[in-house]
Amino acid sequence: MVCRDNGCVTGDADAGYRSGFACFVGRPNTGKSTLTNALVGTKIAIMSDRPQTTRHAVRGIVTRPDAQLVVVDTPGFHKPRTLLGERLNDVVKATLAEVDVVGFCVPADEKVGPGDRYIAAELAAIAGRTPVVAVVTKVDAVGRDVVGERLVEVAAMGEFADVVPVSAQNGFQVGLLADLLIARLPEGRALYPDGELTDEPERVMVAELIREAALDGVRDELPHSIAVLVEDMRPREGRDDLVDVEAVMYVERESQKGIVIGTGGARLRDVGTTARRQIEALLGSRVYLDLRVKVAKDWQRDPKQLRRLGF
Repeated sequence: MVCRDNGCVTGDADAGYRSGFACFVGRPNTGKSTLTNALVGTKIAIMSDRPQTTRHAVRGIVTRPDAQLVVVDTPGFHKPRTLLGERLNDVVKATLAEVDVVGFCVPADEKVGPGDRYIAAELAAIAGRTPVVAVVTKVDAVGRDVVGERLVEVAAMGEFADVVPVSAQNGFQVGLLADLLIARLPEGRALYPDGELTDEPERVMVAELIREAALDGVRDELPHSIAVLVEDMRPREGRDDLVDVEAVMYVERESQKGIVIGTGGARLRDVGTTARRQIEALLGSRVYLDLRVKVAKDWQRDPKQLRRLGF
């Protein structure tokens, strides 16, 4: 029997069938979530150009006739300034200890820097037991000469199992990346039923969709201070076509609350409208979203509040 956290399978492995876990690691905003979504073929991880958008390990499931690849999108590995930052780094380290292969993401549109080299050194410590594939992302954003420069820079950072350029935006070599990751999985039966794309709880995905909508257009210092908690989610009594969602968006200071709400509540209405459309697509039902904003002072540094918010 094989047991991996949320999945258990029994029996002997099918000959030649591979199954297992891969994770993407890298600095914040290196395209890990976009690449995860591209591999799965649908949106399971929220995306933003704001660094540190991902705050927990998100699993996407790629099922093929010959294999099942569970892709884990991790938070951006960074120098932490808060207790939340420390815990996000802990999520990355814990994930690295559990997967069969690692995808190290480095963006083509930025030169290799100290953060990339630090992560490469961390990965070198596990390379003996877990293969690492270096993934140069966002190659659609630069010319071929720059891609070539970045490939050389990345290859010089360590002994990688492969170095592959990809673009999640236009699909360039996404299939090849899946092949390279799957080739390094152990033989085994599928860990999840065919057709399942993620094991994320619906409440968590709903909260993330609200946070994604809130991140659009806010000031530089605000994204890190926003957290969302779904307090209740249930079908409307007597209705089978409407789901009531009650959610709270938390910020750290009273001044931030005013920014999120906007003049006359305009910004909060826009966030609610955008989020509701995404939630309806996720749930396949009409949604009534009751979205409020509260202040949880310095929640990123408060262990008690972090626990309450799921960190």
